[in-house]
Amino acid sequence: MDKPYVICHMLVSLDGKVTGDFLYHPLCEKATEVYYKINREYHADAFACGRITMEGSFTNNYYPDLSKYAGITMERNDFVANHNSSFFAVAFDRKGRLGWKSSKIIDEDPGYGNAHIIEVLTHDVKDEYLSYLKDISVSYIFAGEKDLDIKLALDKLSNLFNIKTLLLEGGSIINGAFNKANVIDELSLVYAPLTATKEDKPLFYDGKIANYSLKEHNVTVDGVVILKYKAL
Repeated sequence: MDKPYVICHMLVSLDGKVTGDFLYHPLCEKATEVYYKINREYHADAFACGRITMEGSFTNNYYPDLSKYAGITMERNDFVANHNSSFFAVAFDRKGRLGWKSSKIIDEDPGYGNAHIIEVLTHDVKDEYLSYLKDISVSYIFAGEKDLDIKLALDKLSNLFNIKTLLLEGGSIINGAFNKANVIDELSLVYAPLTATKEDKPLFYDGKIANYSLKEHNVTVDGVVILKYKAL
C-alpha cells in the first residue's frame, strides 16, 4: 500500500493534553500563533482531522436536511469530485455526521482556506448522506465496513488524490488511531507554557508504544517549546 508522509502537528499543554480551556487562556496565545505559523510553513498537500475537531473548527455543528434524498440508493464507490485541486481537507467521519455547506474550507488562514474537502467514511454511512455529499461536490472515500481502516484510507488518499504530505491535526481519537496503525512519520509538537485538567484529552487516545528520535527543538522568549520528532 502507498501512503502520504504523515506529520502529526499538534498544540499541547505541558502535561500532554490537546483539548480543553487551556487553549483559550492568554498564556496560550503565543503558542497558538507559533502552531499556525508552522502549519503554513509545512506547505502540506492536505490536513486531516477527526469529526469532532472538524465540527468545532469548520462546520459549527451544522447538519443538513437530508429529506430530499430519501429513497435514493447509493453504491459504495469512492467519489472524486475535484480532479484539479492541489490542497485538501480530510475529514475522518466514520458514519457521516459532518454538515458542509460547500466543497471547500472557508478560512482566511492559507493553511486551511480553499482546501477541497474529502470525507473518509465506512460502508455504514447512510445513502442520503452520500447523495448530499455528491450534490455539493464533496469528495468521499470508503475505508472499512464499520470501523475505519487508516492504512486503506491513506492508500486511497495517495492514489486517488496524489497527496504526498499530510498534516494530522487531531483530535485525540483520530491521532490515536493513526498511532495504533503505525503510520505517523513525524511528530511536530508545540507546547504551551501551562497545564490542562484531568478531563482534557491526551495527544493519543488508545494508542500504543512507538519510538521516535528528536529531530529539532526550539524555545521562544514566551516560553513556547517546539519539539519535532522522527519515527524510528
